Amino acid sequence: MAFTGTFGINYGRIADNIPSPDKVVMLLKAAKIKNVRIYDADHSVLNAFKGTGLELVVGLNNGLLKEMNANPDHALNWVEDNVKAFLPDTHIVGIAVGNEVLGNDADLSQALLGAVKNVYNATKKLGIDRAVQISTAHSQAVFENSYPPSSCTFTDAVSPLMKPLLEFFSQIGSPFCLNAYPFLAYTYNKGKIDINYALFQPNKGIDDEKTDLHYDNLLDAQIDATYAALEDAGFKKMEVIITETGWASHGDESEAAATPSNARTYHFNLRKRLAKRKGTPLRPKHILKAYIFALFNEDLKQGAGSEKYYGLFKADGSISYDLGLPGLKSSSTSYSFLSFKELGAGKWYRWCFLLLTISGSTLILLLRL
Repeated sequence: MAFTGTFGINYGRIADNIPSPDKVVMLLKAAKIKNVRIYDADHSVLNAFKGTGLELVVGLNNGLLKEMNANPDHALNWVEDNVKAFLPDTHIVGIAVGNEVLGNDADLSQALLGAVKNVYNATKKLGIDRAVQISTAHSQAVFENSYPPSSCTFTDAVSPLMKPLLEFFSQIGSPFCLNAYPFLAYTYNKGKIDINYALFQPNKGIDDEKTDLHYDNLLDAQIDATYAALEDAGFKKMEVIITETGWASHGDESEAAATPSNARTYHFNLRKRLAKRKGTPLRPKHILKAYIFALFNEDLKQGAGSEKYYGLFKADGSISYDLGLPGLKSSSTSYSFLSFKELGAGKWYRWCFLLLTISGSTLILLLRL
């Protein structure tokens, strides 16, 4: 299994001002986030994750797909250099081959299946195929229609490429990975979606007349639309995992719903939803698992203004909004977490005495003022 529990996070690094990987490890462990996805296989990250117990999915980016499709030896070398070489100290549990390829890039779409097969065969040849799961994530662009959920199918353009890919994933036991954003659905369908429905807040919901199922939140509906498309394609038993979902805290004028308050509400309610360890109306026995997008705000991301503001944390490691997660405490030179264990009993008492002394001095000063 490439996922422990129900909650994970995407550690994107399209930024020039975020903490170093070793500080990120501290942040993740303090926040008790075990499942992590990255979009490449940067060795500084892989080394920082050694011995941490964090479970990591690495990415083979879209720019390498044609090469991996055309040359099995290159796929073998990539897996050997970027995955096998770091096992078992770095707990790499998966390889994401490309991201949102089908439905978005017709040229790369032709190379995706071959790249997936060559990467999988490389893991098999290296004896790590049972420990490292192969997958690829899809956007909503692969679907023809997702409302109501039961009507969802894959687009005519995608189907000829999707079905062989699903057949292969079915054979090797990989899930269908979906990037689902109620924020984007709400933003680009103004007036058609109740924001409370998108935010897991109380609302009247929708009814799917075909299945006689009721939906009280948009994410569940998006997931069940995916299950409907899989069933239509002949893959009823395949599991759906959310590899990206999130809500931006800032955005352009056209993205009025991108506020800290809405972002906090979405993520807070999503965490509660995941903690229930339950499935969706259509697949109640398939416990929902999701990776949040993203760990940090990323200042170098292109596109709409919201693209830079999906982080649960700001670039300095402080929280973007209060979710009960600890942030990095910054100083001019470093980031650190202080704990009883790290300081030792004697130092801990001296540290507390120092804090009390400072607090007392501050109080005296205030009284004098």
